[in-house]
Amino acid sequence: MKQPQEGASTDGAATSHGSDRDDSDERALDHAAPAPIPAPLRQLVVLPTYNEALNVEEILGRIRAAVPSAHVLVVDDGSPDGTADLADKQRELLGGIDVLRRTEKNGLGAAYCAGFRWGLERDYETIVEMDADLSHDPLVLPSLFAAIDAGADLVIGSRWVEGGSVVDWPRNRELISRAGNWYARVMLGFPLRDATAGFRAYRGSILGTLDLTGVRSSGYAFQVEMAYRFHRLGATMSEVPITFRERARGDSKMSWRIVGEALTLVTIWGVRDRLRQCSEWARRRRDRA
Repeated sequence: MKQPQEGASTDGAATSHGSDRDDSDERALDHAAPAPIPAPLRQLVVLPTYNEALNVEEILGRIRAAVPSAHVLVVDDGSPDGTADLADKQRELLGGIDVLRRTEKNGLGAAYCAGFRWGLERDYETIVEMDADLSHDPLVLPSLFAAIDAGADLVIGSRWVEGGSVVDWPRNRELISRAGNWYARVMLGFPLRDATAGFRAYRGSILGTLDLTGVRSSGYAFQVEMAYRFHRLGATMSEVPITFRERARGDSKMSWRIVGEALTLVTIWGVRDRLRQCSEWARRRRDRA
């Protein structure tokens, strides 16, 4: 490669040749239109709720303060404690908020899929999912959006990468989470350290290619299933560290049924993939024979 001459300016034009430039070229450069500034991606935060009256007003206020330009969709599964009504009051106060009222509790996965479809129908380019119980810090939202802007298709707020942590978790729960994520990595073949995390951002153009009506899972299994589907598409996935705080108000939705569902489905998906790989290997061997 030809090296620039000594005295060249940082924009690539040699200063020693400046006197040779035609005056008309100078005038053309003076009147050249500035480079267009890329428009920010349209951003949506999907917030599923069930009996979160103690938390919903605070989390909406903190989201609005952290990302003023993002829209928020509260997906409420018929909370009997008035969560949806409180969210509507915040909508009137803060703006940029919609409330999707569902008539019954059909599980976290179904609530998220309803929110995703709502966002995709309105052409949102980045869609975030997060908990409403204050476990996820809205101050991380700009980092998730920035990672999508930089080219990632799925960005996970991770507890188990360097810099990530959990607060107020019993040791046995941490061990279950770490073991479950290790098992998902081994069985499904993706590199994610925290595939069960529920704080993440999706690129809308990739999310829109998935058949959300075919999603079978809820809870932890839903998070793993979505990551697994993105992985099978060859999507670019990354993780950013977060601090996860155990909820201080309200009742946890965690149960052993949710853990069992995740382990069962990950096993089914992993075994199915290995059988498919064996079948393809056998077919290629027959073709070479």
